Amino acid sequence: MLNGDVKVYPFKTIEDGAVVNTSIVWESKGSRSLFGRDGVTGLANVDVTPELAVKLAMAHGTSLKKGTTVVISRDSSRAARMLKRAIMAGLNASGVDVLDLEVASVPVTRFLTRSPRAFAGLTVRLHQDDPSRVIVRFFDSSGTDISEDGQRKIERLFQREDFRRVLAEEIGDIQFPPRALEEYTVALEATVQADAIRESKFKLVVDYSFGATSLVMPTLLGKLGADVLAVNPYVSTSDRVAFDLAVASERVGGLVRASGAHLGAIIDADGERLTLIDNEGRVLTHDEALLAFVDLVCDHLLGDAIALPVNISQQAARLAEAHGVDVVPTKISMAALMAAAMEPAVGFASDGAGGYILPGFLPAFDAAGALLKILDLLARTERSLADVVAGLPKSHVVHETVVTPWEQKGLVMRSLVEMAGRDVVLVDGVKVMHDDGWVLALPDPEEPVTHVWAEGNTDADSRRLGQEYARRIRQLLR
Repeated sequence: MLNGDVKVYPFKTIEDGAVVNTSIVWESKGSRSLFGRDGVTGLANVDVTPELAVKLAMAHGTSLKKGTTVVISRDSSRAARMLKRAIMAGLNASGVDVLDLEVASVPVTRFLTRSPRAFAGLTVRLHQDDPSRVIVRFFDSSGTDISEDGQRKIERLFQREDFRRVLAEEIGDIQFPPRALEEYTVALEATVQADAIRESKFKLVVDYSFGATSLVMPTLLGKLGADVLAVNPYVSTSDRVAFDLAVASERVGGLVRASGAHLGAIIDADGERLTLIDNEGRVLTHDEALLAFVDLVCDHLLGDAIALPVNISQQAARLAEAHGVDVVPTKISMAALMAAAMEPAVGFASDGAGGYILPGFLPAFDAAGALLKILDLLARTERSLADVVAGLPKSHVVHETVVTPWEQKGLVMRSLVEMAGRDVVLVDGVKVMHDDGWVLALPDPEEPVTHVWAEGNTDADSRRLGQEYARRIRQLLR
């Protein structure tokens, strides 16, 4: 729907159901929904402009009570700095106070959002997969992503431009918490057995990926008696944009072997995802790292269950069951995993892609917390990471995608349920259980594709199973 006096320049895309109340001149498209999978995202200064940022912040501020405090942070990029300033102006204009962390990692922002003095949180960052894009992420008072209801409320206010404008004396304030990083590190240290880690005298190689975690971890690891060879231990936008995880993994593996380190780690620039390298210098796959965590965590679990998405290898459930721990299956989304982590019985959660949640500290991904926890567990069990991995079962999960028009996604899912004729799990998508494995078909929420995951007893069996269901989906689309 186009509102009056709105101009749309040629070669622009307007999605079905979009409400366009401002002219689309420089923007690449008119979107049906303001929020995407992870937040509000788009090309910096093209789709996500200072004007949009102010309106977005005023809509968010209007959805909160006057006088509420919001924690806000950014990465080191100029685009994020520009947009964060616009967001702070919008929040203040709607009568909301701001706690400005300046440059901080996502977990630190979430942690401070959970403090009694704050009610919500925001962070502005370059998109991990495309440095020309920015993403604005919103957190609620628990430090987790805001709910879909919260998103819709902000979106309605944004589209109606129904913003609260306060009197001059009610304009919000900006404060800079002086001990934010210290609060985070003290609380994080309290989640592990510090004495056991100190006695182990770990030698580590840690690559900080030019991210803000480098402002936190060196001091904390030093307090725990670790001898750390730090790689890329400073914040740099240009270096972060050029960062290559595969190259960095090889380099850290080589440094682990050369230095005789007990463990290597790569923490992504946002501080949320962790890549592990064992004491032999071998880079662990995400499946191997998850199974290692499950094996170690379940021995010392503070809870009765762990939460894992439905596309994770069945070997993880078998490991947990061997320790007498239940597995709570979740949808394949960060929001679903965080919601499961909030349940009292859940003591650990992971998405199987380098994101680890330790609910006793923070119900969201935190690479620094995960690194500390793996050191804690290795110290308590007196095992090396290579030994742990050597005793793990092999996982054989494969993944394929099938191009699927939007209007036919429902047909594909219904047909797969009807064709299954056997045990079907409908937690997320359609998961068909076979005697020798499983297949999961799930439509992508943002792209015209269907994802297919499969696992059998061998890599060949998994590929055969995945290709068979991909072929079935293509036949349904003819």
